[in-house]
Amino acid sequence: MSDSVEFRHLEYLVAIDEGKNFTRAAEKLYRSQPAISQQVRGLEGDVGFPIFVRRGRDGVEPTPAGELVLGWARTVLAERREIFAIARAIHRGEVPTLRMGFSSFVNPALLTTFRQSYSELFPKCEVVFSGSDSAQILQRLSADTLDCAILPCPIDSKGMDVIPVANSQLVVCMRADDPLASQTHLDVHEIAPRIRVFRDPELHPSAHAHLVHLFAEVGIPISLANSVANPADIQWMVKENYGLALVDEALSLDSGLTTRPIAGVNWTAQTAFVASKDSQHIALPFIQKYLRQEGLAVPRKRPRGERIRPRQLELLA
Repeated sequence: MSDSVEFRHLEYLVAIDEGKNFTRAAEKLYRSQPAISQQVRGLEGDVGFPIFVRRGRDGVEPTPAGELVLGWARTVLAERREIFAIARAIHRGEVPTLRMGFSSFVNPALLTTFRQSYSELFPKCEVVFSGSDSAQILQRLSADTLDCAILPCPIDSKGMDVIPVANSQLVVCMRADDPLASQTHLDVHEIAPRIRVFRDPELHPSAHAHLVHLFAEVGIPISLANSVANPADIQWMVKENYGLALVDEALSLDSGLTTRPIAGVNWTAQTAFVASKDSQHIALPFIQKYLRQEGLAVPRKRPRGERIRPRQLELLA
């Protein structure tokens, strides 16, 4: 698109398309019809193709190329309205506190990354965190006592917008003095009978069902001997020889524990950003767009002198 295209040109194009007529567009925008006609003809000459087909008394309709331009114009104008609305709310101190839920099974580094990204997107705007099990967090999202959450997948997406933000390998957690620790990779059939420590199925039924499916794919039934509510209890049980456990490879381990990958399977732990489709928090559309583009990878160290681009501008890039 030519550098000479300005927001006012986009407003003219959208108004003309909506009214199917230059005169109606001029009335809507409080401009003269000859001025708008001249501006659009000049724009068409600049970009090198017609945006509208003029049909005299039958009005106008966009060309195929014009349809593409009009779709882009509507997107740009909507984004401009949104960015100034949120900027005005930030200036007036009207951005409500963002209420973020999370599960203890989420990598804490992701929460830190989210908070840092949110601070860049919305300077001086507060975010508060509330931890619980996934089922309760989803209930609170539906009841509008939370605005959004970061939760392990899979997630019952009915009534929710779910955006995957991170993915990591599932590995076997064991004592460092376990004979299996001498192996670089573990055989799934050899270790399966010893994997006996699991997250409580009632706290995240869909996640447990997914785990049962993974075991079934390799022909192994789950031996649910011990169930716990959080990663700390999983590690305690492993240390006390209640069994091995599957954990996120990013989990920070207690001393005396180690992990090993499983050979021949690709079992992963996916994490998602979740918000109710009915949520009205002003910041959510920007957060969701940012996360679809960037995810929530733990930030790398920037080389000295690397320019930091404002997050607000990245949303409009």
